[in-house]
Amino acid sequence: MKRELGFDDEGRPVLITAAAPAYEEQHRQRVRKYLTIMSFRIPALILAAVAYGIWHNGLISLAIIAVSLPLPWMAVLIANDRPPRKAEEPRRFDHAPRRTQLFPRPERPELNAGVPAAQPHSAGSADDGSH
Repeated sequence: MKRELGFDDEGRPVLITAAAPAYEEQHRQRVRKYLTIMSFRIPALILAAVAYGIWHNGLISLAIIAVSLPLPWMAVLIANDRPPRKAEEPRRFDHAPRRTQLFPRPERPELNAGVPAAQPHSAGSADDGSH
């Protein structure tokens, strides 16, 4: 089989970029997750009503409803979560301070004493060419 550039042995295209999936594709995946989780809510309420009708036991129905109560909250959290970071994605060091100090300390000029400061040129210096 002839190998073409950009295709693997089975003829499928090979991913050649490290870019994240398109926003529309991520949005579709999040909507699917949300709808999948929320699709368990209505059947759970119907199941609670059927369970009460069969066993006439309110505790079983309340247990089923209690299990279905956090589903909307979980669906929103899971759907709004960003895609997981891939293992091959490098970790980046952020040079910015992570938090503001509660009691800031003054700078210590004695630590920078060995570093010569840049001195401005004076108006009457010899190297300005005005003899």
